[in-house]
Amino acid sequence: MAAAHPRTLRLATTAALLLLLAACATTQERPPGPKVNDLKIEGTKEVGEGDIKDRILTSETPWWGFWPFGGPRYFDANAWQADLRRIQRYYQAQGFYEAEIVSSEVKPQGANAVSLAVQVKEGEPTHIGEIKESGLDALPPEFREEHRKRVMADLPMKKGDIFREAAWEETKGLVQGRLRELGYAEAEAGGEVRVDLATKQATVDLRITPGPRYRFGNTFVATDANPQVPPRRIIEQVQGSLKKGDWYSETALAEAQARVFRMGVFGAVKVNRGAPDRESGTVPVVVDVRESPFRSVRLGGGLGIDAARQEARVLGEWTHRNFRGGLRRFTVRGRLGYAFIPNVFNRSKAGPVFEVTTEFEQPRFLFRDLRLQTSLTAERGLEQAYDFWGGKLQAGVIWQPHASFSIFPSYNLEVYRLTGRVSADAAVPPIVLGCPNNVTQCDVALSYLEVAFAWDRRDDPIEPRDGYYLALSVQKGGGLFFGDYTYVRLLPDVRFFRPLDEEKRLILAVKVRLGTLNPAGNGQSSVVTRFFSGGATAMRGFNGQRLSPMAALPETVEEPIGDGQSNIVLSQNEQWDTVPVGGNSLFESSLEVRYQFSESLVVAAFYDSGLVGIADFSSPGSPKLFGPDHYHALGLGLRYLTVVGPIRLDIARRLNIGRGLPVATPGYIYPDSGGCFGIGSSWSTTGPKTRGATFAGAPDGLCALHLSIGEAF
Repeated sequence: MAAAHPRTLRLATTAALLLLLAACATTQERPPGPKVNDLKIEGTKEVGEGDIKDRILTSETPWWGFWPFGGPRYFDANAWQADLRRIQRYYQAQGFYEAEIVSSEVKPQGANAVSLAVQVKEGEPTHIGEIKESGLDALPPEFREEHRKRVMADLPMKKGDIFREAAWEETKGLVQGRLRELGYAEAEAGGEVRVDLATKQATVDLRITPGPRYRFGNTFVATDANPQVPPRRIIEQVQGSLKKGDWYSETALAEAQARVFRMGVFGAVKVNRGAPDRESGTVPVVVDVRESPFRSVRLGGGLGIDAARQEARVLGEWTHRNFRGGLRRFTVRGRLGYAFIPNVFNRSKAGPVFEVTTEFEQPRFLFRDLRLQTSLTAERGLEQAYDFWGGKLQAGVIWQPHASFSIFPSYNLEVYRLTGRVSADAAVPPIVLGCPNNVTQCDVALSYLEVAFAWDRRDDPIEPRDGYYLALSVQKGGGLFFGDYTYVRLLPDVRFFRPLDEEKRLILAVKVRLGTLNPAGNGQSSVVTRFFSGGATAMRGFNGQRLSPMAALPETVEEPIGDGQSNIVLSQNEQWDTVPVGGNSLFESSLEVRYQFSESLVVAAFYDSGLVGIADFSSPGSPKLFGPDHYHALGLGLRYLTVVGPIRLDIARRLNIGRGLPVATPGYIYPDSGGCFGIGSSWSTTGPKTRGATFAGAPDGLCALHLSIGEAF
C-alpha cells in the first residue's frame, strides 16, 4: 500500500476536527428563548394572581431554580399569546365575563432575559339569581322527601354566590354521586346556565334523572386462565363489603375492591358494576383480577444519619404469598448494617448490627376477617446507652372487619442480653438498665400480652393530606405471663390532617402521643420498654432519643503517682458525655403546616413539644404538661417528593423554656449555654450542677437537624 502524503494527512486531520466540532455544536441544546426574570399580573382584586399563574404556561424563573429542583424558565412568544387568552378565559370561569386584558408588555432585561407585565380589568362579577331543580319528583314516593333532602343538602353553589364554573361542575358531580350512593345506579345530573350580561345574573337549571333504584345482584369473577386463587375466596372478600340484596352503593364497591386487593396476591384489581337489570331491579358485581407472582425478592440499602447515631445498612426480603397453598404468606426479611455512635469521626461505640425476622400469616383463620400471624426475630443492636443481643417471638390474630379498622391481640416474648458499660474503665459507672442490683450486664425476659387498635382514615399513609389516624397499644407484662417485669404500658396515638385549600396544596397536620409505663409496686422497669423521644419522627427539637432522662459518662485520665504507677481519675478538662436511659412517661405533640409550591417541593413550618419523665403519669412525682420538663421547639422543613416518599430536611430550634434534662450521675456539671450546632455553647468546671440553673434541655444544644425519608407523621 502506498504511503499517504503528509499534506494529505494534515488536510484529513483538519477536516475530521472540523466535523467533530460541528457535531458537538449541533448537539449542544440552545435555549428556546430569553429567560423570564419576572412576571407580574396587575389589577387583580377578586381573583388571586397566584391562581392565574398556576393556569398559564409562561412562568418566571424561581429563586430556588437550581438542580435538582428546577431551572430557568424561558419565554416563548406563541405560548405567551395563548396565555393572554387563557387569562381572560380563566376570569370567565370565575364569573367575570367582562374581564379583559388592558395591556401586556415584554421588557428586555439585558441580552438574554425579559420581564413580563399584564394589566387586567376585572369588571363586575355575575351572581347566581336563581337555581331551578327538576327531576327529583321521579323518586319513589316512599323515599322522595328523605332522598331529596340528602341529595340537595349543602351544595357548593347557592343563590347570591358568584357563579363559578368549577362550583357548577362540582354540584352536578355531587348530586349524581349522592343519588348513586342511595342506590340509583344510573343517575345522571346535568343542565345549563343562562347568563344575562346586562343584569349580571345567572339562572342555573339543574336537571336530574335519577332512574330506578337498584339492589346488588350476583357477583362474577374474571381472572387468569389457570388461577391459583379460587374465585370463591374472592367472592367471600367482596361479601365483606356488600351482599346480594343490599341497596347499590359505589362506596361499597370501592370497599370491596380494597378488600380484594388487601389479599396481597393480585397485581391488579377492579370491582365494577355490570349492566343493571331493570326487570329484577338488580346490578351485578364484576370483579376483574390479575394474579401477581407468588414469590418475590426485594433488595435495598440505606443510610441513617443523625447527630447521635450514624448507620449504613443493606435490606433484603423474600416472600412466598401462597406457601403450601391457602394463600398462606411466609416472609423472611433482614437488615445488616454497621453503626457508629455518635458518628464516624467520634466512635465511642461502633460495630455491626443486624435483625432477621421470619413471619407466617394464615388468612381466614376460623372466619373470613380473622388472620393468624406469628413472627420470630433475632437481632443485635447498639444504642447510645447500651448494646444487646436478643430475640422476639410474637403470636396473635388480626381482626379487620373494615379496611380502615383492625384489632391485633398478641402474645409476645422478648429475651435480651444487655450490656450497659460503654467503657472498660472501672471508674465509669454502669448505665441504669433496669437490671437487678444495677449490674453492668444482665439477661432479661419480657413476657406480655399486647392489644393494638388502629383506625386509619388517611387518604394516603405515605403522604397524607386529608383524614385522621387513631391507634392505641396496651401491654400487660408479667403476672400470669411470668417474665422478669410486671407492668402495664399504654400508648395512644392521634393524628389529624386537613387541607386548607381546594387543591390540597396547603395542609394542616396535627399529632398527639401520650404514653405511660406503670411498673408493679413502683418497681424498676427495663430500658427496652421505656419511652424515648427526639429525632426526625418524634420531638424534632432534640436529636434521636436525646429527649430522655440521662446518665453521665465522666471522662477519665491517667494520673502518674510515681514509680511508674498511675491512678485513673476523673478529668476536669472535658464535659462529660451523656447517654439516654429512657423514662416511664411520654408526651409528644406536633402542629405542622405544609405547602406544596411546585410539583416536587414542599415547605413546612412546625411547632413540636415533648416530655419524657422518670415517673409514670399515675405517680405523685409525675411530670406536668407545660411544666419545667415539657420542652418546645419551632422549625422549618423542606421536602423533595419521590416515588418512595418525601426526602425530608428539618431544622428545629428549641425554645429556652424549662430546665435541663434529669442526669442521674452524681456530680454532673451542666453546660453554661447551649448554642446551636456547637456555636455559642460553653462549659466550665465550675458550671451549674442543678438542672434548674441551666438552659432548657441541657446538656443538648438548642438546635437539631434531621435528614430522613418519609413524613414526620
